[in-house]
Amino acid sequence: MRLATPTPWSEWLVAALRRPVHRSDRERAALHLIDWLGCAHLGQTTELGAVLRQWAKVQAPGPIWVCGHPGLQAAEAARWHGTLGSSHEMDDVHREAVVHPGDTVIPAVLAMAQRENASPEALLDAVVVGYETAIVLGLLSGPAHYAQWYSTATTGVFASAMACARLLKLDATQTQHALALAGMQSAGVWQCRLEPGLAKQMAAGHSAQAGLVAADMAAAGMTGPLSILEGPLGWLKATGGNLDAARAQALLQTPVEHAWRVHEVSFKPWPACRHVHPAIECALQLHAQGIVPDQIASMRLETYGVALSFADQPHPQTALQGKFSLQHGVAWSLRHGGFGLEATGPAALADPACAALRERVTVACGQEQDRAYPQSFGARLHLQMANGSQHSSEVVNVLGDPENPLSPEQVRAKAAQLLQASGWAVAQAEQLIVLVGALPQAKALGPLWDSLQAGPQSQKVSSAQASESKRSS
Repeated sequence: MRLATPTPWSEWLVAALRRPVHRSDRERAALHLIDWLGCAHLGQTTELGAVLRQWAKVQAPGPIWVCGHPGLQAAEAARWHGTLGSSHEMDDVHREAVVHPGDTVIPAVLAMAQRENASPEALLDAVVVGYETAIVLGLLSGPAHYAQWYSTATTGVFASAMACARLLKLDATQTQHALALAGMQSAGVWQCRLEPGLAKQMAAGHSAQAGLVAADMAAAGMTGPLSILEGPLGWLKATGGNLDAARAQALLQTPVEHAWRVHEVSFKPWPACRHVHPAIECALQLHAQGIVPDQIASMRLETYGVALSFADQPHPQTALQGKFSLQHGVAWSLRHGGFGLEATGPAALADPACAALRERVTVACGQEQDRAYPQSFGARLHLQMANGSQHSSEVVNVLGDPENPLSPEQVRAKAAQLLQASGWAVAQAEQLIVLVGALPQAKALGPLWDSLQAGPQSQKVSSAQASESKRSS
């Protein structure tokens, strides 16, 4: 069975989202939730968390769980969590669509699921539906859209709306209107990556909140333009010129029974822009071969053009610049054989040996890598040694991609590391990870909310100490 040409696209998409979700899909969704929880909890310990706590002072308190805060109303909780997921650039990503679905979908789903007292199955199904929406729209809009627009945010509002519509059990017509209302709120331009600030994270938070509101509005009877995607003044035309015809045709020819695209999403092993990961992996391969960094005379990194436009940053001065620096990714990985949370700290960026190594890196657009993008994120690193010898490494499918995946055990270990870095005790983090992993078989979400609301023990101790200090004074 194949889908006929849709009129409008929203009708086609809503129909495609109503296919069954299976146990394996829910297990995959739970793994992405585990990954996101680690990223978000670490995010709230950063400058972002401080900004959000200041913002929350003028928001109405509520019963919905928020990491690092007593609780907010559902829409504001979605915004809070949507702002956090990408703070350390460890968020999941769909390679070809070039979107980070978890940043917007999971925050909206968690808030709506808790408010509606949803079942674990309903929560996980909503995650699957939201991821599918973000990926499909990323594929439809294509590179022309991504060149100017922060596609995680612009597609994420649609994705959050469809996930929340699923939780609210909206009918097909209401769901189409939720999609339309989401499109009226789609936003996020790439100027945010050319200037310092936190606007990129705010845009993802807006999308999580706006998608939830769109579903709520549709449930209340609000209507919108049903040709929001492909109309002459619609989202695709306004944000990308024309519909990506080749990708649109490929989507139309996809069987209705096609596996959910959540299985195509990559997990990030290193805290850096995904466009830097191929360079990091190339450098790690050479480090494993015993290359001595001080004996390198020069290096040439060939990768795809988009990576250069995002991450040609030879002199990073801030943590964010370090995460978006091909040169730093290569230099630090060659010298240390890894790229962990410390790799973009002030000491790492200022390290003289690493800075000297960055100066030896020349970056260029490789024809093979550029032709393969975005189906493949690749790189080739060539070293010229001081003694005249040469060494090379190449990555076609970077670690974490479907062809070169992180195992579920590795994803859980990553989440445990991030949770512990954000203040969770080892046993407490493990308990949370086990709870989330068991959601496909669970009967209720109460234990999950209890565990999340309890928060990290170290924060409780700090709060108790602060209270005791006040009493003493």
